[in-house]
Amino acid sequence: MALSVKEASKRPELLAPGHRSCAGCTAPAVLRQIMKVAGPDTVVGFATGCMEVSTTIFPFTSWRVPYIHNAFENSAATVSGVETAYRALKKRGKIKKDINFIAFGGDGGTYDIGFQSLSGAMERGHNMLYVCYDNEAYMNTGIQRSSSTPKGAHTNTSQAGKVKQGKGEFKKDLTGVMIAHRIPYVAQTAPHNPRDLMGKVEKALSVDGPAFLNVLAPCNRGWRIPLEKSMAICELAVDTCVWPLYEVENGEFKLSKKPKEKKPVTDYLFMQGRFAHLKNEENKGLVEEIQADVDARWEDLLKRCGES
Repeated sequence: MALSVKEASKRPELLAPGHRSCAGCTAPAVLRQIMKVAGPDTVVGFATGCMEVSTTIFPFTSWRVPYIHNAFENSAATVSGVETAYRALKKRGKIKKDINFIAFGGDGGTYDIGFQSLSGAMERGHNMLYVCYDNEAYMNTGIQRSSSTPKGAHTNTSQAGKVKQGKGEFKKDLTGVMIAHRIPYVAQTAPHNPRDLMGKVEKALSVDGPAFLNVLAPCNRGWRIPLEKSMAICELAVDTCVWPLYEVENGEFKLSKKPKEKKPVTDYLFMQGRFAHLKNEENKGLVEEIQADVDARWEDLLKRCGES
C-alpha cells in the first residue's frame, strides 16, 4: 500500500478521544484507522447505532470532519445524495478540491434496515465508500439478533435454552451480496490487522465508483468476551476462516491472508460467552454443522481466489 501504517499513525486524529464507547469496543479502532487514510477532506454519513450514539452525545461530537447523522435505514441514500450534489457543484466550478464520501452503518443498519438504500446506492454507481462495522447483533438497543448474527449465537431475541440453542439460521453473506452488484471494489477486513484494513480503505477510496468494506467489529458485551480479548478474537476469526480476509477488484478475487494452519472453529466459538451452550455434549452436532459450513465457504473462496 502507498500509505504505511507508520505514516498513517502520524496523521491527525479525526475521531477525537473522549467518546462514550464501551471499554474493549473495537469499532472506534475501525473508525480511527479508516479516517487516518481518508483524511480531513471527507464527508461522513452515519446511521443510527452504537457509534452514532457514543460519538455524538448532544451537544458534543467526536468528529473532526463534516458529519451527517441519518436514521437507521438511510445512511447510504443520504451520502449518495451529498455525493451527487458535490459532483454538480464541482462541474460548475463552485468546488475545486477532491472530497471523499463515506457512509457508515452497523450490521443492523446495513444487513437489515438499511439494505435497500445500500443496494440502491451501489447499483446507481455513486463515487462513495460504504463501511459496515459488523458486531453481529443490534448491540445499541439491547443485543437482539440481526441477519448478521451467526448460527447458534445467544442473543436476547435468539436465546439458548430448553427449546432453542441460540439463533437457528446462518449469518447472511452480505459481502457476497455486494460482490453480486458488480461494483469496482468489495472487501472484508478486521481491525487487528491495520495494514490490511487501511490498505483496503486506500484502495476503496481510489476507485471510480462505489466501494464496500465489511469490517468485523467484536462487541465485548454482546459477544461476552473479556475486554482485553477483543483484538485476539478478530485474529481467531481469521485463523479459523470464520471471517476470511479477502478483496474483489473489478470482479477479480484475491485472498488477503491464508492461515498457515486453519484452526478448528471451536477455538473461536468457545472463547465467547454467547456460544457457551455449544460446549454441552448435546450440542455437538450443531458445532459440527457450523464447522462444515465454515469449511465449505472457505473451500469455495479458495477456488474463487485461485488458491485451491
